[in-house]
Amino acid sequence: MLDLYDEFAALVGALEAKQVEYAVCGGLAMAVHGLPRATVDVDLLVPAAAVQTVLACARDLGYTTPANPMRFADGAVETRRATKVDAGSHDLLSLDLLLVTPAIERIWTERIRVHWDLGELWVVSRHGLASLKRLRGSGQDLDDIKRLEADEP
Repeated sequence: MLDLYDEFAALVGALEAKQVEYAVCGGLAMAVHGLPRATVDVDLLVPAAAVQTVLACARDLGYTTPANPMRFADGAVETRRATKVDAGSHDLLSLDLLLVTPAIERIWTERIRVHWDLGELWVVSRHGLASLKRLRGSGQDLDDIKRLEADEP
């Protein structure tokens, strides 16, 4: 059975060890910002130049099932996905890489380094996270935006 926290720790550890640029976004970023909620995947913001390195690190950790590239928000956001399948339970865990595009360059440049349970890691800022969530605009994203804005430090 795959444990999201352990998988996240392994991914971040591998990226930190190789000094690969990344920033946590999505549901795990909510937790890093002190607003935990249920999530079923790992989302990272990465520059296009780092995608292959990130995917190689992920492959070394068992994320061996790639998906076709995806775009949303009229092309403002491009993603690459790799999925890990647990041999025993057949559980799936997806790693979604959001590429830094011109539309989200500012979110990337405003990412912050924080101390969290795993040690030091990069995460998109609260403002950047809300901006990313506005681009997608799902029901969960809208709920997350309300929480981010209601609980601003």
